[in-house]
Amino acid sequence: MLGKIIMAAGLAAMLAGCGGIKMDDGRHRIPLKSETVSALAAMGTTPGDAMMIRIIKDENALEVWKRTSGGQFKMFRSYEICAWSGDLGPKFKEGDRQAPEGFYTITPGLMNPRSNYFLAFNTGFPNKFDRVHGRTGSNLMVHGDCSSSGCYSMTDDSIGEIYALVRESFEGGNPSFQLQIYPFRMTAQKLAKHKDSEHFAFWTNLKEGYDRFELARAPASWDVCEKRYVFDVASATPLDPAGACPPGARTVTAALSEKQAAEKAALDTEIAALDAKKAREAAALQREKDAEAAAKARGEAIGSFIGGLFNGGAPAPQQSQPVEAVPQPKPRIDRS
Repeated sequence: MLGKIIMAAGLAAMLAGCGGIKMDDGRHRIPLKSETVSALAAMGTTPGDAMMIRIIKDENALEVWKRTSGGQFKMFRSYEICAWSGDLGPKFKEGDRQAPEGFYTITPGLMNPRSNYFLAFNTGFPNKFDRVHGRTGSNLMVHGDCSSSGCYSMTDDSIGEIYALVRESFEGGNPSFQLQIYPFRMTAQKLAKHKDSEHFAFWTNLKEGYDRFELARAPASWDVCEKRYVFDVASATPLDPAGACPPGARTVTAALSEKQAAEKAALDTEIAALDAKKAREAAALQREKDAEAAAKARGEAIGSFIGGLFNGGAPAPQQSQPVEAVPQPKPRIDRS
C-alpha cells in the first residue's frame, strides 16, 4: 500500500506544472543537423564542448552559448520563446503561473526525453536561493508545444535542436550546464527604468552574475549566503544560504571591480536623469492645470461682466412667480 501511495504521489508530481510523460519514440536521439555541426565548427567549437543557456524574458529570447577553443563562450544561436507565463519578476509559489528567474544548474537527471510537450528539461526550480526564500513550485520546464503554465515554451523544432545540443554536451563529458534567467538585459539603462519595482534589489543581485559573464565570457560559479547570490566563491564547502557570508567569499578581480564601479555610476546617472525627467513632466502637467484653471476663472469673470452690461449695470431682475387667478362669483340669475 505504501508503495502504491509513493508511486501515485510521484505520478502526481510529474503531471503538475509542465510535467507529464509519454511513450519513448526516440525523438530525444535525433542527431544534430549537418549544417548545425558545421556552424559550431565555424565558430571554433564542437557539439561535445561545454555550453550555457541564457534567457532574456522581455525579448522572448533563449540564447545558447558554447565554449570555444580559446576558452571563452560565444553565442551560438538565439531562439525565440513562444510563450512564458506571468510578468517580469521571480516565481514565488506553486500555482502563481510565474516563470522563474535566477541561476540554475542543469544536470542529465533534469532532462525529460518523454515530455508531453515534445521534449523538455527542468529548470531546477526551486534552487538553493529559492528555497531559503520559501519559494515553491515544481516541474518548471523549458519545453516544446508552444504553450506555457509557468514554463518557457519553444517551438518543437527549436527545443529539438536545443535538446540535442544539451545531449551532445553531456555526452562530451560535461556533467552540467548553467541556466541564467533574466527579466531583461541587465544594463544600467534597463535597470534604472525599474528602480521603483519591488524586485529591484533582487535584480541588482542578478546583475552581479550577469556582469561577470559579460566581462569574462564564461559562466561564474554561484552559491547562496545571507539569502543572496554570490559568485566565484572562494570556499571548498557549500555555504549556508541563510548564514553570514564568510570573509572574502566573493572573488573580485581588478577588471570586475572597475566594471562594477562604472556600472554603478551609469546606474546612478540614469536614475538621476529619469527622476529629473519625471519632475519636469510633473511641473509641465501642473502648469497645464494652472492655465486651465486660470482660463476658466477668466471666462466666468467675463460672463459676469457682460451680463451686468445688459442689465444696465444692475443685477439681473429675479423672475416673478406667476400668480394664480382667484375665481370670481357669477351673477345670480332671476328666474321668477
